[in-house]
Amino acid sequence: MSVILITGAMGQLGNELKIAAKKHFGNDFIFTDFDTLDITDGDLLHDFIKRRKPDWIINCAAYNFVDKAESEHEKAHMINGLAVRNIISVIRDSPCRLIHISTDYVFDGKSSVPYRESDKPNPLSVYGNSKLEGERFALVHPHSLVIRTSWLYSSYGHNFVKTILRLAAGDDQLKVVDDQVGSPTYAADLAHSILDIIAGVNSHQIAFNAGIYHFSNEGSCSWYEFATAILEEAHINKSITPVKMAQYGAVAVRPAYSVLNKSKITDNYRLAIPHWRTSLSKCMKLLVKE
Repeated sequence: MSVILITGAMGQLGNELKIAAKKHFGNDFIFTDFDTLDITDGDLLHDFIKRRKPDWIINCAAYNFVDKAESEHEKAHMINGLAVRNIISVIRDSPCRLIHISTDYVFDGKSSVPYRESDKPNPLSVYGNSKLEGERFALVHPHSLVIRTSWLYSSYGHNFVKTILRLAAGDDQLKVVDDQVGSPTYAADLAHSILDIIAGVNSHQIAFNAGIYHFSNEGSCSWYEFATAILEEAHINKSITPVKMAQYGAVAVRPAYSVLNKSKITDNYRLAIPHWRTSLSKCMKLLVKE
């Protein structure tokens, strides 16, 4: 049995991990969020980890407000960067393994082929810089996995899928960016994959190889194509006007291309990753039931 600590458990990925955990019997899952474990408080975190003695920590806690981060530098770096250093300072001399979640926004989007883990990061925003800082702190620990993901959505929390459905129900015209390309990622797929990695390592069927990995659903699209697919899945007949990132007027600069190459994680950890359209269909069925 492993003791598995999850931080940021009220977010999209944290909630999906709660669902996925039901299939992983024999483990002691500890789900925490800001109200039960503030990872920016070093002393509190130290006492909590030393008391509960986790074998694994899955750090889902993050500051994800990309535009707001431009004016909240300190808060973004505190949660996305320094809090990771707090975790590492407690577990650095222990066999505890850390799985830390990062983002495609550590890249500048100038590539024309899917980014590999070895490609040089060059974030364009405060958010991207703060997440890169967190990666570097995480990798100080020799038993850390950093998993970069992209365009996360689920039936929980606030995300692009829910936003499009909400706006489609109104009278306003839908305008969506068509010159930013990436891979939508269903948080449930990531959650199951993380726990499958842990299960494989615990059963000695898979070797634990620390380092950076990329995970997103297979395939790629623009935000405009993603929005069109959402409406198709929901059987909503409403037109969408494509616009350019420059016209959209976002505060933070986003990478124009941030598709991730997943071959390293699929090869190392024997994962089968669904196409984004397949996973979108699964999520939409849940949202329709709700």
